[in-house]
Amino acid sequence: MVMDFDSFMSRFSGILSNVNDFVWGPVMLVLLVGTGVFLMVRLKFRPLRNLGYALRQVFSKHSIKKEHNADAGDISPFQSLMTALAATIGTGNIVGVATAMTLGGPGALFWMWISALFGLATKYGESVLAVYYRQQDQKGEMSGGPMFSIKNGFKVKWLGAILAGAFAVFAVIASFGIGNLTQINSIADAVLGTFNIPTWITGLVIAVLVGIVLLGGIQSIGKVSSKIVPVMAVFYAAGCIIVIVLKLDSLPVGVGQIMDSAFSPASVLGGVTGFTFASALRFGVARGVFSNEAGLGSAPIAAAAAKTDHPCRQGYINMTGTFFDTIIVCTLTGLAIAGSGVLGSLDASGEFVTGASLTIAAFGSVMGPAGSYIVTIGLILFAFSTILGWSYYGEKSLEYLTHSIRARYIYRAVFAGIVFVGAITSLKTVWNFSDTANGLMAIPNLICLLVLSKVIVQQTNDFDEKFLKREKMMRRQAKHS
Repeated sequence: MVMDFDSFMSRFSGILSNVNDFVWGPVMLVLLVGTGVFLMVRLKFRPLRNLGYALRQVFSKHSIKKEHNADAGDISPFQSLMTALAATIGTGNIVGVATAMTLGGPGALFWMWISALFGLATKYGESVLAVYYRQQDQKGEMSGGPMFSIKNGFKVKWLGAILAGAFAVFAVIASFGIGNLTQINSIADAVLGTFNIPTWITGLVIAVLVGIVLLGGIQSIGKVSSKIVPVMAVFYAAGCIIVIVLKLDSLPVGVGQIMDSAFSPASVLGGVTGFTFASALRFGVARGVFSNEAGLGSAPIAAAAAKTDHPCRQGYINMTGTFFDTIIVCTLTGLAIAGSGVLGSLDASGEFVTGASLTIAAFGSVMGPAGSYIVTIGLILFAFSTILGWSYYGEKSLEYLTHSIRARYIYRAVFAGIVFVGAITSLKTVWNFSDTANGLMAIPNLICLLVLSKVIVQQTNDFDEKFLKREKMMRRQAKHS
């Protein structure tokens, strides 16, 4: 008996869903967080101890002004970070936080913080390796990331070739899925629901805008990202702060629930929602890693393009992406939800309100209908920037596989065209497939971090002796003069 198409797709979707649950299951989460813990300890907690230094580096003259920077690279360190943040700060900061707090309870936010703190070491390490092992391509641009770190760093060359190729393949797939289709679909649905604009119009407009930006390559992506990312982050953060301030009386209760739920072995919130320590830990870590991408190996591709005088300087700059994404933006979303009192509320069908709807409900509790506009605009900006950042990741990964300049331009055209397709297509199967590819990227990257951890430590020690100690001393002298 021949299986009809709908039955086949239903079964295929179920298989993908099971694979995806395994890929993003406890084993992977332990590996992701465990690698961060291992690197943090081996680096003697320097990523955490030097966080203040890293944040100052982000906004330094050397970081922002590319024209005053004679170091090797294609874009300024600041533009490199903004490109990475463009891909990192996305729907996960609005939808992911709300989903984590619905499925795992308010305590999930606490475990997002913990995963982010150790994620600083992971993001630092993978960025250091990306700059250290980067190389120039046929056009004279810098290419780097886990595929080059594995290829150039592994002593067992055949194993390095397999792992590097696997990472690049998964990254290309993920760029079309997580980095494109799911992002534009979120934009189109939000615009349809809030402004009643047909999805095909949204898809066409965004596709044209993406195509225009991609024509200029990394230079154009870096310039656009350096403008749009700070604006969108400040815009959304301001909305969250308004909600938090206007619900300040309820905030202590919300924070109390976060801490109680984070450690309680039994359910909290009166037992209505059944949140437990296990669920808070699982969903907090999962959504935290999914949001800041520490350990997935994506952000180092952008780090490799930076004009910098030492791999560790860009490592410190790029690791702040995890701080900005999770400690700042995700925290603001979580506090707005916790303080508003909407967590655990039910919709008309009796289901828990979750995702973007929960964040909209939190904003709407103090702003009314204007709250949905703010969240929708935030989603549009976040998802659009993610599309731009991931286009660069996918292009560089494809370039590693093909070594063809023509393939680069074909990829850009196809990528922009897929934006339109994603706006008008149902994406459940595609979401699972691309989400799985996104998670599989982490496996070769984590192996790379563990195998080459000695190189990370050596480079960090070298940077300490050549730059960090002297710069900290000069800062102290300037402060007391």
